[in-house]
Amino acid sequence: MSTYFVSDTVTLTVRTLRHVTRSLDTIITTVLTPIALMLMFVYVFGGAIDTGSTAYVNYMFPGILLITVASGVAYTAFRLFMDLKTGIFERFQSMPIARSGVLWAHVFTSLVANLISLVVVLAVALAMGFRSGAGVLAWLAVAGMLFLFTLALTWLSVIPGLTASTVEGAGAFGYPLIFLPFVSSAFVPTQTMPGPVRWFAEHQPVTSIVNTIRNLLAQQPVGDGIWTALAWCVGVLVLAYVLAMFTYRRKIA
Repeated sequence: MSTYFVSDTVTLTVRTLRHVTRSLDTIITTVLTPIALMLMFVYVFGGAIDTGSTAYVNYMFPGILLITVASGVAYTAFRLFMDLKTGIFERFQSMPIARSGVLWAHVFTSLVANLISLVVVLAVALAMGFRSGAGVLAWLAVAGMLFLFTLALTWLSVIPGLTASTVEGAGAFGYPLIFLPFVSSAFVPTQTMPGPVRWFAEHQPVTSIVNTIRNLLAQQPVGDGIWTALAWCVGVLVLAYVLAMFTYRRKIA
């Protein structure tokens, strides 16, 4: 059974990746949104934000990485919704393939597409002056954190992809995720925020993840923040996976 699952998932992933490559507007939107935000914050707002001795492009880069992921996973919900509405799930049910392979194909496609987007955003950031003296282990830790974050949000996006009643509803899933970094330490120090906003910013998941990535890239001690970031990522991942599989079985069975 496991052999069938692997081969079926690989085949279905190739199919979904082909759909992504044929949708240039999706690729452009996913990449251009975080790049446009990075350009605006660095060249328009950056001079007015005090980040001490840290260059602003270095300070805000981790937040842009998370926005890139959030922008990308929104299309996972959209692709799932379209597959559901076109009846492709019913066709797959009539074939001798692993049922969960359909969902995993969308998840793996999200991981690949987001990896490409993150590499492009990193290249643009380097051109804008981003620099890091972090070693291989630190970069691997950053990659691992982004992998967990992407996986968690992707499984979370599966739920609206299966339950939305309209295309707009499926696509709207990404808006709160893109907005969340703006109320965190991603773009400005939380110390500058008024009381209630500061409390929320310091205790929501994005801040701990951003701070961990920022410290890793700046070769600074990560402290206990890395465990908080990992706990958020793993917690959301487990909860989203359970809810997504439950929703899938109820919707398709």
